Amino acid sequence: MNSVRPSKVVTRHRDGEIHAYVLDSGAFGTLEPAAVFRPRRRDEVVESAVWPGLERVVYTTLDSVVCLTRAGDVVWTSEFEPHSDRPYGHHPGCTLSLDGRRVWVYRPDGMAGRGGADQWVMHGADSGAVLARWELDTVGHGALQRVHPADGSIYLNVGEGQDGSAILRAEVRADGEPEFVTYPWWDRCLIDLAPDGRQFMTVDHGQHDVAFHRHPSGDVLFSLPAEAFGHEPKETFVEWSGGYLTPDLAIVTVGGTDENEEDEKEWFRCHLVDVRSGTVSGEITVEAAASAYEVVPLGDGTWLTGKPDSNPVRRAHTPLAPSD
Repeated sequence: MNSVRPSKVVTRHRDGEIHAYVLDSGAFGTLEPAAVFRPRRRDEVVESAVWPGLERVVYTTLDSVVCLTRAGDVVWTSEFEPHSDRPYGHHPGCTLSLDGRRVWVYRPDGMAGRGGADQWVMHGADSGAVLARWELDTVGHGALQRVHPADGSIYLNVGEGQDGSAILRAEVRADGEPEFVTYPWWDRCLIDLAPDGRQFMTVDHGQHDVAFHRHPSGDVLFSLPAEAFGHEPKETFVEWSGGYLTPDLAIVTVGGTDENEEDEKEWFRCHLVDVRSGTVSGEITVEAAASAYEVVPLGDGTWLTGKPDSNPVRRAHTPLAPSD
Protein backbone atom coordinates (compact mmCIF):
# COMPACT_ATOMS: atom_id res chain seq x y z
CA MET A 1 0.00 0.00 0.00
CA ASN A 2 1.23 3.50 -0.84
CA SER A 3 1.78 5.32 2.45
CA VAL A 4 2.13 8.75 0.83
CA ARG A 5 -1.10 10.67 1.28
CA PRO A 6 -2.22 12.98 -1.53
CA SER A 7 -1.71 16.68 -1.18
CA LYS A 8 -4.43 18.64 0.56
CA VAL A 9 -5.58 21.49 -1.65
CA VAL A 10 -7.93 24.36 -0.85
CA THR A 11 -9.24 26.97 -3.25
CA ARG A 12 -10.05 30.66 -3.17
CA HIS A 13 -11.88 32.68 -5.82
CA ARG A 14 -10.17 35.94 -6.76
CA ASP A 15 -10.55 38.29 -9.73
CA GLY A 16 -12.53 35.77 -11.74
CA GLU A 17 -9.96 33.00 -11.19
CA ILE A 18 -9.72 29.89 -9.01
CA HIS A 19 -6.54 29.89 -6.93
CA ALA A 20 -5.34 26.54 -5.55
CA TYR A 21 -3.17 26.28 -2.42
CA VAL A 22 -1.27 23.16 -1.35
CA LEU A 23 -1.25 22.69 2.42
CA ASP A 24 1.28 19.91 2.99
CA SER A 25 4.36 21.90 2.00
CA GLY A 26 5.20 23.12 5.50
CA ALA A 27 4.67 26.72 4.42
CA PHE A 28 3.28 29.17 6.97
CA GLY A 29 2.17 32.77 6.94
CA THR A 30 0.50 34.14 3.82
CA LEU A 31 0.30 31.38 1.20
CA GLU A 32 0.77 31.83 -2.52
CA PRO A 33 -1.24 29.78 -5.02
CA ALA A 34 0.40 26.68 -6.44
CA ALA A 35 -1.89 26.81 -9.48
CA VAL A 36 -4.40 29.21 -11.00
CA PHE A 37 -7.39 28.12 -13.09
CA ARG A 38 -9.47 30.41 -15.28
CA PRO A 39 -13.14 29.38 -15.58
CA ARG A 40 -15.08 29.61 -18.81
CA ARG A 41 -16.02 33.11 -19.85
CA ARG A 42 -19.18 34.34 -18.12
CA ASP A 43 -19.09 31.51 -15.54
CA GLU A 44 -19.56 32.76 -11.98
CA VAL A 45 -18.03 30.15 -9.71
CA VAL A 46 -19.97 29.12 -6.61
CA GLU A 47 -17.75 26.33 -5.28
CA SER A 48 -14.64 24.53 -6.54
CA ALA A 49 -12.27 21.64 -5.87
CA VAL A 50 -8.84 20.92 -7.36
CA TRP A 51 -7.21 17.53 -7.81
CA PRO A 52 -4.17 16.88 -5.54
CA GLY A 53 -1.87 16.85 -8.57
CA LEU A 54 -3.22 20.28 -9.61
CA GLU A 55 -3.99 18.98 -13.10
CA ARG A 56 -7.74 19.66 -13.08
CA VAL A 57 -10.44 21.66 -11.35
CA VAL A 58 -14.16 21.06 -10.98
CA TYR A 59 -16.53 23.90 -10.11
CA THR A 60 -20.20 24.70 -9.87
CA THR A 61 -22.16 27.66 -11.16
CA LEU A 62 -25.84 28.28 -10.44
CA ASP A 63 -26.75 26.11 -13.42
CA SER A 64 -23.91 23.68 -14.09
CA VAL A 65 -20.88 21.72 -12.96
CA VAL A 66 -17.72 22.10 -15.06
CA CYS A 67 -14.40 20.23 -15.16
CA LEU A 68 -11.38 21.96 -16.73
CA THR A 69 -7.70 21.20 -17.20
CA ARG A 70 -5.06 23.56 -15.91
CA ALA A 71 -4.66 24.79 -19.51
CA GLY A 72 -8.34 25.75 -19.55
CA ASP A 73 -9.59 22.91 -21.77
CA VAL A 74 -13.08 21.62 -20.94
CA VAL A 75 -13.00 17.97 -19.83
CA TRP A 76 -16.77 17.73 -19.28
CA THR A 77 -19.80 19.69 -18.19
CA SER A 78 -23.19 18.80 -16.77
CA GLU A 79 -26.06 21.27 -16.99
CA PHE A 80 -28.76 21.68 -14.36
CA GLU A 81 -31.95 21.74 -16.40
CA PRO A 82 -33.94 23.85 -16.68
CA HIS A 83 -31.68 26.81 -15.92
CA SER A 84 -32.87 28.74 -12.91
CA ASP A 85 -34.38 32.21 -13.18
CA ARG A 86 -33.62 32.79 -9.49
CA PRO A 87 -30.19 34.39 -8.99
CA TYR A 88 -30.17 34.16 -5.19
CA GLY A 89 -30.79 31.68 -2.40
CA HIS A 90 -29.34 28.52 -3.95
CA HIS A 91 -25.67 27.51 -3.96
CA PRO A 92 -24.72 24.26 -5.73
CA GLY A 93 -21.62 22.59 -4.30
CA CYS A 94 -19.02 20.04 -5.35
CA THR A 95 -16.28 17.92 -3.82
CA LEU A 96 -13.88 15.17 -4.90
CA SER A 97 -13.87 11.64 -3.56
CA LEU A 98 -10.87 10.53 -1.53
CA ASP A 99 -9.43 8.61 -4.51
CA GLY A 100 -10.21 11.39 -7.02
CA ARG A 101 -12.34 9.07 -9.18
CA ARG A 102 -15.71 10.66 -8.44
CA VAL A 103 -17.20 14.13 -8.16
CA TRP A 104 -20.07 14.62 -5.73
CA VAL A 105 -22.44 17.48 -6.54
CA TYR A 106 -25.17 18.93 -4.33
CA ARG A 107 -28.00 20.50 -6.35
CA PRO A 108 -30.45 22.75 -4.42
CA ASP A 109 -33.11 22.29 -7.09
CA GLY A 110 -36.00 23.20 -4.81
CA MET A 111 -34.75 26.73 -4.09
CA ALA A 112 -33.63 27.07 -7.72
CA GLY A 113 -37.24 26.58 -8.85
CA ARG A 114 -36.60 23.47 -10.91
CA GLY A 115 -39.44 21.54 -9.29
CA GLY A 116 -39.11 18.72 -6.83
CA ALA A 117 -36.59 18.55 -4.03
CA ASP A 118 -32.80 18.65 -3.94
CA GLN A 119 -30.46 16.13 -5.54
CA TRP A 120 -27.14 14.62 -4.56
CA VAL A 121 -25.35 13.36 -7.67
CA MET A 122 -22.21 11.23 -8.11
CA HIS A 123 -20.34 11.84 -11.39
CA GLY A 124 -17.42 9.93 -12.85
CA ALA A 125 -14.45 12.28 -12.57
CA ASP A 126 -13.04 11.46 -16.01
CA SER A 127 -16.23 11.53 -18.09
CA GLY A 128 -18.78 13.41 -16.02
CA ALA A 129 -21.21 10.50 -16.43
CA VAL A 130 -23.87 10.31 -13.73
CA LEU A 131 -23.08 7.20 -11.68
CA ALA A 132 -25.75 7.68 -9.01
CA ARG A 133 -28.44 10.18 -8.13
CA TRP A 134 -30.30 10.57 -4.84
CA GLU A 135 -33.40 12.71 -4.55
CA LEU A 136 -33.35 14.26 -1.09
CA ASP A 137 -36.16 15.17 1.27
CA THR A 138 -34.73 18.68 1.62
CA VAL A 139 -35.20 22.12 0.15
CA GLY A 140 -31.85 23.68 0.98
CA HIS A 141 -30.03 26.89 0.21
CA GLY A 142 -26.62 25.24 0.14
CA ALA A 143 -24.66 22.39 1.67
CA LEU A 144 -21.37 21.43 3.28
CA GLN A 145 -19.65 18.27 2.03
CA ARG A 146 -16.87 16.53 3.95
CA VAL A 147 -14.86 13.50 2.82
CA HIS A 148 -14.04 10.91 5.47
CA PRO A 149 -10.21 10.64 5.63
CA ALA A 150 -10.13 6.84 6.10
CA ASP A 151 -13.08 5.09 4.46
CA GLY A 152 -13.84 7.73 1.82
CA SER A 153 -17.51 8.11 2.68
CA ILE A 154 -19.04 11.54 2.07
CA TYR A 155 -20.94 13.57 4.63
CA LEU A 156 -23.49 16.11 3.39
CA ASN A 157 -25.05 18.82 5.56
CA VAL A 158 -27.95 20.60 3.87
CA GLY A 159 -28.88 23.98 5.32
CA GLU A 160 -32.59 24.79 5.05
CA GLY A 161 -32.52 28.18 6.75
CA GLN A 162 -35.08 28.53 9.52
CA ASP A 163 -36.41 25.04 8.70
CA GLY A 164 -33.31 23.36 10.09
CA SER A 165 -30.37 21.33 8.90
CA ALA A 166 -30.12 17.74 7.63
CA ILE A 167 -27.01 15.53 7.78
CA LEU A 168 -26.60 12.63 5.37
CA ARG A 169 -23.82 10.23 4.43
CA ALA A 170 -22.96 8.23 1.30
CA GLU A 171 -20.57 5.29 1.13
CA VAL A 172 -19.56 3.57 -2.11
CA ARG A 173 -19.54 -0.22 -1.83
CA ALA A 174 -16.96 -2.51 -3.39
CA ASP A 175 -19.25 -3.01 -6.41
CA GLY A 176 -19.28 0.75 -7.05
CA GLU A 177 -22.86 1.29 -5.89
CA PRO A 178 -23.48 3.89 -3.18
CA GLU A 179 -25.40 3.41 0.03
CA PHE A 180 -27.12 6.46 1.50
CA VAL A 181 -27.94 7.18 5.14
CA THR A 182 -29.90 10.05 6.68
CA TYR A 183 -29.11 10.84 10.31
CA PRO A 184 -32.17 11.28 12.55
CA TRP A 185 -31.69 14.99 13.29
CA TRP A 186 -33.07 18.13 11.69
CA ASP A 187 -31.53 20.46 14.24
CA ARG A 188 -27.77 19.88 13.99
CA CYS A 189 -25.15 21.42 11.69
CA LEU A 190 -22.08 19.44 10.65
CA ILE A 191 -18.88 21.34 11.38
CA ASP A 192 -15.99 18.92 10.75
CA LEU A 193 -14.73 15.33 10.65
CA ALA A 194 -11.84 14.30 12.89
CA PRO A 195 -8.56 13.83 10.97
CA ASP A 196 -8.31 10.23 12.21
CA GLY A 197 -11.90 9.59 11.11
CA ARG A 198 -13.15 8.31 14.45
CA GLN A 199 -15.70 11.05 15.12
CA PHE A 200 -17.38 14.20 13.85
CA MET A 201 -18.46 17.51 15.32
CA THR A 202 -21.85 19.26 15.13
CA VAL A 203 -23.40 22.45 16.49
CA ASP A 204 -27.05 22.80 17.39
CA HIS A 205 -29.03 24.69 14.73
CA GLY A 206 -30.15 27.08 17.46
CA GLN A 207 -26.48 27.45 18.53
CA HIS A 208 -27.09 26.25 22.07
CA ASP A 209 -24.40 23.54 22.21
CA VAL A 210 -21.65 21.61 20.46
CA ALA A 211 -21.63 17.81 20.23
CA PHE A 212 -19.13 15.16 19.22
CA HIS A 213 -20.37 11.97 17.56
CA ARG A 214 -18.96 8.52 16.85
CA HIS A 215 -18.38 7.72 13.16
CA PRO A 216 -20.35 6.29 11.44
CA SER A 217 -23.19 5.63 13.89
CA GLY A 218 -23.67 9.25 14.95
CA ASP A 219 -23.94 8.27 18.61
CA VAL A 220 -23.21 11.27 20.83
CA LEU A 221 -19.91 10.89 22.68
CA PHE A 222 -20.40 14.10 24.67
CA SER A 223 -21.83 17.58 24.30
CA LEU A 224 -21.10 20.97 25.84
CA PRO A 225 -23.63 23.82 26.24
CA ALA A 226 -22.64 27.37 25.35
CA GLU A 227 -22.39 28.33 29.02
CA ALA A 228 -19.68 25.69 29.59
CA PHE A 229 -17.11 28.06 28.07
CA GLY A 230 -17.33 30.58 30.92
CA HIS A 231 -18.55 33.80 29.29
CA GLU A 232 -20.84 36.23 31.05
CA PRO A 233 -23.18 37.72 28.41
CA LYS A 234 -26.63 36.14 28.37
CA GLU A 235 -26.62 36.04 24.58
CA THR A 236 -23.58 33.75 24.35
CA PHE A 237 -23.92 31.15 21.58
CA VAL A 238 -21.85 28.53 19.78
CA GLU A 239 -20.83 29.60 16.28
CA TRP A 240 -21.33 27.30 13.27
CA SER A 241 -17.58 27.23 12.80
CA GLY A 242 -14.38 25.72 14.20
CA GLY A 243 -13.36 22.09 13.80
CA TYR A 244 -10.55 19.67 14.63
CA LEU A 245 -7.15 21.18 15.26
CA THR A 246 -5.68 17.70 15.85
CA PRO A 247 -7.27 14.27 16.37
CA ASP A 248 -7.41 15.05 20.11
CA LEU A 249 -8.19 18.78 20.12
CA ALA A 250 -11.10 20.68 18.58
CA ILE A 251 -11.64 24.41 18.22
CA VAL A 252 -15.10 25.46 19.38
CA THR A 253 -15.96 29.08 18.65
CA VAL A 254 -18.24 30.92 21.03
CA GLY A 255 -19.75 34.31 20.16
CA GLY A 256 -21.81 36.96 21.84
CA THR A 257 -22.65 40.62 22.15
CA ASP A 258 -20.91 43.06 24.48
CA GLU A 259 -23.85 44.65 26.29
CA ASN A 260 -21.61 47.37 27.71
CA GLU A 261 -21.16 48.89 24.27
CA GLU A 262 -23.79 51.24 22.89
CA ASP A 263 -23.39 49.73 19.44
CA GLU A 264 -23.69 46.17 20.83
CA LYS A 265 -20.34 45.11 19.49
CA GLU A 266 -20.19 41.43 18.59
CA TRP A 267 -17.23 39.26 19.64
CA PHE A 268 -16.01 35.68 19.34
CA ARG A 269 -13.50 33.48 21.16
CA CYS A 270 -11.87 30.24 20.04
CA HIS A 271 -11.77 27.57 22.75
CA LEU A 272 -9.92 24.26 22.76
CA VAL A 273 -11.80 21.11 23.71
CA ASP A 274 -10.02 17.87 24.57
CA VAL A 275 -12.17 15.34 22.73
CA ARG A 276 -10.66 12.42 24.70
CA SER A 277 -11.93 13.71 28.05
CA GLY A 278 -14.76 15.94 26.82
CA THR A 279 -13.40 18.95 28.69
CA VAL A 280 -12.65 22.57 27.81
CA SER A 281 -8.91 23.19 27.90
CA GLY A 282 -8.41 26.93 27.43
CA GLU A 283 -8.57 29.48 24.65
CA ILE A 284 -6.48 29.80 21.52
CA THR A 285 -5.46 33.16 20.11
CA VAL A 286 -6.36 33.55 16.44
CA GLU A 287 -4.72 36.53 14.78
CA ALA A 288 -6.11 38.62 11.92
CA ALA A 289 -9.53 37.01 11.83
CA ALA A 290 -12.38 39.48 11.47
CA SER A 291 -14.99 36.72 11.53
CA ALA A 292 -15.33 33.36 13.27
CA TYR A 293 -15.94 31.82 9.87
CA GLU A 294 -12.49 32.79 8.62
CA VAL A 295 -10.88 30.33 11.06
CA VAL A 296 -10.47 26.92 9.36
CA PRO A 297 -8.68 24.20 11.39
CA LEU A 298 -6.77 21.72 9.21
CA GLY A 299 -6.45 18.78 11.62
CA ASP A 300 -2.63 18.80 11.66
CA GLY A 301 -2.13 21.41 14.39
CA THR A 302 -2.52 24.34 11.98
CA TRP A 303 -5.37 26.52 10.80
CA LEU A 304 -6.16 29.03 8.08
CA THR A 305 -7.47 32.56 8.36
CA GLY A 306 -8.25 35.10 5.70
CA LYS A 307 -11.25 36.27 3.72
CA PRO A 308 -12.61 34.04 0.93
CA ASP A 309 -11.29 36.40 -1.77
CA SER A 310 -7.76 36.74 -0.35
CA ASN A 311 -4.69 34.55 0.03
CA PRO A 312 -5.13 32.36 3.12
CA VAL A 313 -2.80 32.72 6.09
CA ARG A 314 -1.60 29.55 7.79
CA ARG A 315 -0.79 29.46 11.51
CA ALA A 316 0.41 26.74 13.86
CA HIS A 317 -0.68 25.98 17.40
CA THR A 318 2.13 25.92 19.96
CA PRO A 319 0.99 24.30 23.21
CA LEU A 320 2.00 26.03 26.42
CA ALA A 321 4.87 24.37 28.26
CA PRO A 322 3.88 22.86 31.64
CA SER A 323 4.73 25.03 34.61
CA ASP A 324 7.21 23.86 37.24
